[in-house]
Amino acid sequence: MRILVVSDTHGHEENLVRVLRQYGTPDYMIHLGDSESGEEYIRSLVDCPVYMVAGNCDFFTNLPRTKIVELGNCRILMTHGHYYYVSVGTRDLVEEARTNGCNVVMFGHTHRPFIDRSDPELTVLNPGSLSFPRQEGRRPSYVVMDVHRDAPPEYSLFYL
Repeated sequence: MRILVVSDTHGHEENLVRVLRQYGTPDYMIHLGDSESGEEYIRSLVDCPVYMVAGNCDFFTNLPRTKIVELGNCRILMTHGHYYYVSVGTRDLVEEARTNGCNVVMFGHTHRPFIDRSDPELTVLNPGSLSFPRQEGRRPSYVVMDVHRDAPPEYSLFYL
């Protein structure tokens, strides 16, 4: 199964539309916060389940701060990350994921793409931002996660 992971669109979904035109509809889509009231529009773009969490710029939303989903052999903790101080490191986030028996933890907030597979029991990832990237080169980014029945998931980081 193919999972599109995005974050920090901040009400500017033009690049998300570009991604979906290029790669088609995934089996699932995950948005890690700061959609800024774009939840319904984002959901309308795809014909698949969409999992979303609230970010620090998502005012007046009913989205949860964190969410755990099970997709194939992955138990995924999703959060925007600001409540876990991800701007200074992932220690608190990793601890939360382990406490909840997750083997994948995803966050946004920093607008910088990041995939850490150094621990064979827990993958930590941030897809970056499709609208306001902050990493060197400032290219919009997203992650595609391929979950296989009898093999570890694969993660691919893409830039526009």
